Amino acid sequence: MPWAYRHASKDWQAFLADAKDGLGLESDNMAYTAVQGVLLAFRRRLGPREVMAFADVLPAVLRALFVAGWDPEAEAEPWAARDALEAEAGALRPHHNLTPDAPIAAVARALRRAVRQPDLDRVLAAIGPEAQAFWQVEAAAADLARRIV
Repeated sequence: MPWAYRHASKDWQAFLADAKDGLGLESDNMAYTAVQGVLLAFRRRLGPREVMAFADVLPAVLRALFVAGWDPEAEAEPWAARDALEAEAGALRPHHNLTPDAPIAAVARALRRAVRQPDLDRVLAAIGPEAQAFWQVEAAAADLARRIV
């Protein structure tokens, strides 16, 4: 059995803890909604091949969350300004959403700690500069070291 599947829960809990901490949220449920909103805002801008390429570099639970409910027939939406993407991410489940105003950077930091960064960077470069900008993180390399190896 591949390590990624044997330890999927451990990877997910580490990612969610990083996201929760970075977002300044108190519960896993709050962090889950924020993460899902960010992932959906990103996914809406991708075509089917890009969705699958990005999903392929994610840990198992994040991959499942990223593709859950996805309609491969849906047209990709155009890229928008960062503040519009942030607002879109925060609009998921509006009556139960405590996502801070700017969740993308915190989720991006947690995501980068959960994946092999060279693989992520390769996929983002193939998607394009908007995708690279979406997941860009300003942090020291040591701060982005994988939490689970």
